[in-house]
Amino acid sequence: MESHIEGGWFRELYRSMDRVRHTDGRDRNASTAIHYLLTGGSVCRWHRVQSDELWHFCEGQALELHEIPADLSRHTVHRLASSGGEWFRVIPAGCWQAARSTGGFTLVTCVVAPGFEYADFRLLSEEPALRDRIVHRYPGVETFL
Repeated sequence: MESHIEGGWFRELYRSMDRVRHTDGRDRNASTAIHYLLTGGSVCRWHRVQSDELWHFCEGQALELHEIPADLSRHTVHRLASSGGEWFRVIPAGCWQAARSTGGFTLVTCVVAPGFEYADFRLLSEEPALRDRIVHRYPGVETFL
């Protein structure tokens, strides 16, 4: 696996050969999929992707998946797990998201459609004014910066 810019480790599993044109004009692979691993004590830092992202729990301890919509109207924490949680969760395009394992490790599969490209990816730490607004509005979220 390779280290990911948002934290954790990943391996690309699939990249569709079909191309789609998004309504905003982006030309992308139809979908992509990765395995994504978070070990205990590490975090997936706040980021957003300009496509829908489906997180699917595979194994390990529960995943705490945080979501803040683009309008900053709420902070929701989802729990992905084999029991006592959801098996999957969609984070809609443009939402801020962050995650951490609740134990020694968590392995998930992440599917992005239209497919993932780094050009569509943004870390919250790269937007200081917005980062400060979110941290002020939702205390505690700074642990994912």
